[in-house]
Amino acid sequence: MTAPTGRRERKKAATRQKIAETALRLFLERGYDAIGIREVAAEADVAVTTLFSHFASKEALVFEQDANFEQGLTRAVTERQAGDPLIPALCREVHAMVRHCTAEGAAPIWRMIDGSPALREYEDAMRLRHAESLAAAIAADPESARSATTCRTIARFVLDAYSIGREAADPEAAVDEIFRMIEAAWEVTAAC
Repeated sequence: MTAPTGRRERKKAATRQKIAETALRLFLERGYDAIGIREVAAEADVAVTTLFSHFASKEALVFEQDANFEQGLTRAVTERQAGDPLIPALCREVHAMVRHCTAEGAAPIWRMIDGSPALREYEDAMRLRHAESLAAAIAADPESARSATTCRTIARFVLDAYSIGREAADPEAAVDEIFRMIEAAWEVTAAC
């Protein structure tokens, strides 16, 4: 997301960040299931309605970068320079996402997510939504000229590259390896 420019937008962004950081701290300290929304709101010193104006659900508090990741993927398609090939642009974006999600301190968050059926379900739904947004961006790209099925398939592969890369022992190498396969699949579909 772009940095908020006006005072009101900056205050809203700061409140959102404070709520997310408070929630994550509480979840990691005492466990995701042990903390309720009211407790997060009280600790962040905001009303429950304020919390819900920033986050649609308790699960969304854990995935506060959701919108940024989705927008980053679609921007990798829509805002790339003329002549910049699609697949390398997506590879760069997935590398950035994987770096963010494997940064120091991320492991406890992923253990928490893996240990919670509600968070795993939310993450799965989020990935599918991101894939659909990405597929729509690819399909709308005048340079892609591929079928809707191809666009949806490539989008799913891209999101899988992120998931597999994030979990790999060598995330950079895993993402590169997967994107070689995605590139090959993309090239094959040009002839269809």
